[in-house]
Amino acid sequence: MPLIDAAPLIAAQALGFAGEEGLELRLERETSWATVRDRMAVAHLDAAHMLAPMPIAANLGLSPLPVKLIAAMALGSGGNTITVSEALWRELNQANPLIDFEPMAAARAFARVVSERRAQGLAKLTVAVVHLHSAHYYLLAYWLDAVGIDPANDIDIVVVPPPLTAAALAGKQIDAFCAGEPWGSIAVETASARILTTNAHIWRSCPEKVLGLRQQWATENAASAEALIRAVYRAAVWCDSPANRPALARMLSAPDRLGTPAETIEASLQRRLPNASGAQHDLDGFLNFAENAASFPWASHAMWFYSQMVRHKQISWDPASLQIARDTYRPDLFRAAVAPLGVDLPIADVKIEGRLAAPTQVASSGGNLRLGPDEFFDHRQFDPDRVIEYLADTTPSDH
Repeated sequence: MPLIDAAPLIAAQALGFAGEEGLELRLERETSWATVRDRMAVAHLDAAHMLAPMPIAANLGLSPLPVKLIAAMALGSGGNTITVSEALWRELNQANPLIDFEPMAAARAFARVVSERRAQGLAKLTVAVVHLHSAHYYLLAYWLDAVGIDPANDIDIVVVPPPLTAAALAGKQIDAFCAGEPWGSIAVETASARILTTNAHIWRSCPEKVLGLRQQWATENAASAEALIRAVYRAAVWCDSPANRPALARMLSAPDRLGTPAETIEASLQRRLPNASGAQHDLDGFLNFAENAASFPWASHAMWFYSQMVRHKQISWDPASLQIARDTYRPDLFRAAVAPLGVDLPIADVKIEGRLAAPTQVASSGGNLRLGPDEFFDHRQFDPDRVIEYLADTTPSDH
């Protein structure tokens, strides 16, 4: 998909990492996540740049076509923005003075605007996400629910493919959207939009996309699957290097890749976004491809996504379904694939999500691994050993 977080796949092909691993990597650009999902299901694709919850949804039978998928590695963390129209920005700022990207102030402003619109009999806000089985939807809903907004009833959520979000905002078909970069920045440039906050502010080090593989293909082509993981991991490391960001921006800007200005892409790669005044604002932890084990497919991420599917009534709670979600993410496969590279990896497959307030050294194969902060903005934590208790504490009641 034409998003900056496709960079490891694009770089793996363009810079020869795939070739060095004995692979011929053919990339095909798609227009929507539903198309990616369906082409995987009918075996038109062996692997895909994929929304992190999408393989879980497929394995739980929530997709229209049956297919078994695995998440072989993560493609980084951060990278999404919640972007609003100029008109909505003015309403929000009147409701609650906003601070650059501060998620709680933004959420409270959003709650006041929703309440005021309801009291005045005005139309609900229309907010776009890129797919309902996406980190975008789950984090947007988590953010809104923290201040008492029921995303199923208090606003209208619609699905818009990422490349169309800025145009939909400019055309006043939506009031806001949550999508990956560069589309928030493009909306600022082309639609007088404002970036309200980011997913990295809602959940530090949040997972975004994964390298999804058809399970049958990965089983029948185990050596190729491991080679692909190695190539993409090596590319992710290259993409993280500050020295490589200008070249990466030019690479991604090509018409057959993202087709957007290199300058806009490079600003995001430099972890800068335009704030309310238009000045570039530094964002720690935004668009991290490999640093701090950002490529590691944590099973606890899969379990958190399943918990959100339950919270928002996409599926009923069932211990067997939780196990399916956990088994969709394959840290074992990732470890085996990158073992020849000597990568320092976590010993554990799961962790308590939201526990780390600062960079922290953890038990690892090489003894020198530090994970970045992973706090949720409301300071809740997700313990993968206590999912039932988490759901009892966080599942929103019907409004």
